[in-house]
Amino acid sequence: MQMITRSLQQKFHSERLVSQIPDFCVLFNDQLTNDFNTLFCSLPPERQYLAIGLPGSYHGRLLPKASLHFAYSSWVLHWLSQVPTAVADPNSPAWNKGRIHYLGARQEVVDAYSSQHAKDIDAFLEARARDLVSGGLMALVFPGATHISAENSNTYYTDIPTEIALIGSCLMDMAKKVKFVIQYLTIEHLSKNFHKNSDYVRRNRK
Repeated sequence: MQMITRSLQQKFHSERLVSQIPDFCVLFNDQLTNDFNTLFCSLPPERQYLAIGLPGSYHGRLLPKASLHFAYSSWVLHWLSQVPTAVADPNSPAWNKGRIHYLGARQEVVDAYSSQHAKDIDAFLEARARDLVSGGLMALVFPGATHISAENSNTYYTDIPTEIALIGSCLMDMAKKVKFVIQYLTIEHLSKNFHKNSDYVRRNRK
């Protein structure tokens, strides 16, 4: 956040956009169970912005309409809002018995994860489209896959799922209680989500 606010200050100063650089207010969002006190204690004392905790799911609305100028999301969009229902249903073709991730699973499992992630991304973009002012900006940082194997559509070229599979193999007892509800996207998948949400694209082209 320090880097972002400093860059904005330099832009205002160099381009003389305003006579006086405005105050910056940074809203840190996380789930209700997050320890915001620890977060605030870790913030640099010399920061040049006001800090506010904003608990709640980023998959939904968080702010009044058209009140946010810049949105920044780092390493959260690969997490699903919930375990896909079919994955936990023993009677479903997508039941993912004995696994904590979709790596190496049947195509039905991969499709269940992809479907849930598409819903989550659509909800996220729709919410941010309403939060952002006209012409507002958004930067997204999240892990992804470079591409998908042509021979096997559930083979993603990224090292992280392999590490998760190793965790599941070594700690299967723990894995019975924990599911890694994450989905890695390729650029092609993400582009489809963006263009599918026409409201978001239309708002941010203005």
